[in-house]
Amino acid sequence: MSDVTATPESVGLSAERLERIRPAMQRWIDRGTIAGASMMLARRGKIVYAEQVGRMSKESDEALRSDAIFRIYSMTKPIVCTALMTLYEEGRFQLITPLATFIPAFANIKVLQQDKEVAPQRPITIGDLMTHLGGFTYDFLIDSPVGELYRQHALMHDANRTLEQLVAELARLPLAFHPGSKWHYSVSIDVAAHVIEIIANQPLRQFLRERIFDPLGMVDTDFGVPPEKRHRLAAMYGVGDLGARGMTVLQMFLNWQQGILERIDPQESYPVDRPETFARGGHGLFSTTQDYMRFALMLANGGELDGVRILGRKTLELMHANHIPAALLPWEIAGLTYPGYGFGLGSRVLMDVGLSGMPGTVGEFGWAGAATTYYWVDPAESFVGVFMTQYQGIDEPQRDFRVLAYQAMVE
Repeated sequence: MSDVTATPESVGLSAERLERIRPAMQRWIDRGTIAGASMMLARRGKIVYAEQVGRMSKESDEALRSDAIFRIYSMTKPIVCTALMTLYEEGRFQLITPLATFIPAFANIKVLQQDKEVAPQRPITIGDLMTHLGGFTYDFLIDSPVGELYRQHALMHDANRTLEQLVAELARLPLAFHPGSKWHYSVSIDVAAHVIEIIANQPLRQFLRERIFDPLGMVDTDFGVPPEKRHRLAAMYGVGDLGARGMTVLQMFLNWQQGILERIDPQESYPVDRPETFARGGHGLFSTTQDYMRFALMLANGGELDGVRILGRKTLELMHANHIPAALLPWEIAGLTYPGYGFGLGSRVLMDVGLSGMPGTVGEFGWAGAATTYYWVDPAESFVGVFMTQYQGIDEPQRDFRVLAYQAMVE
């Protein structure tokens, strides 16, 4: 299915209107924000638009390749949650199963509250990990002193630390919030990834290859890039490296205000050559537009692609329903709120189109990455979009791409 192409008109899109995408993306290139963008759209299971604009790097004349490889950061999360839910379908856990069932160290975790460590009001569950209700945070966020503890322990910055070691260190630190009391973006899906390793009794990288990548033909998606493919790796730019030691969203905002925009080498925070140790749940994967489109098309098609079933249809419906109580909405990241959206198991879920301020349909889901990678699946419209570039900053060219994609829909 995913290799089938069609004319835009055959699936209710306007080819003429799709031509608006290239000049809009070229404007982002001309102002120096991005070096290039790789974009793909599919409707009713057929690829109707695939285009690259710009270059592999600002320093070269090489056009952005159709098989360019990107660091996808948090777009790792939907893949890991999908993999975990394949174990859910085997009856290996329930969403209400306490995390300590699989990682006993979390039975003793405390919550840092007004400079005191107190017992959590309830245990962390497996469902909490995927919905960001577990009480964890991220080191680049500054709204809790626990973020500073993460920075002091270089929690996310030691690429030689295995996932098991990372989670063990995390279990020794307090939570930022009581589980279930607040939606807060966090390292919780890294913990979920280690739960996969424990249940499956195999490394995350191997599990993802067997359950997701090989069945879907995602030939370029991995926690590293082999030497023979590194010439395909797109260059990174930004106002700062979110993965660098000590970096916070506040510092990135200050850099943006000062007009700082430079090439970034994220090798230390996101290495190409340590896939055995650098497997993570919340970030770490490299991928291509084509590979991620195959993953997204599987989700759009009820869990199956090209005759290979990854998940059942009802499991996907559970994953992409809103799991966040109304009192905790709208959720926010680093002070930016996302009205109109709930959150499912690893992905945002559109609940109110008007409040979201973006075109879409109730039930649309997807996620993004720190280097401005972005995807969505709109089941009601059978519409899938994937956007790839390598820019860490405040500007959001992916929002333009989404608007331009939806405005091309004529039936």
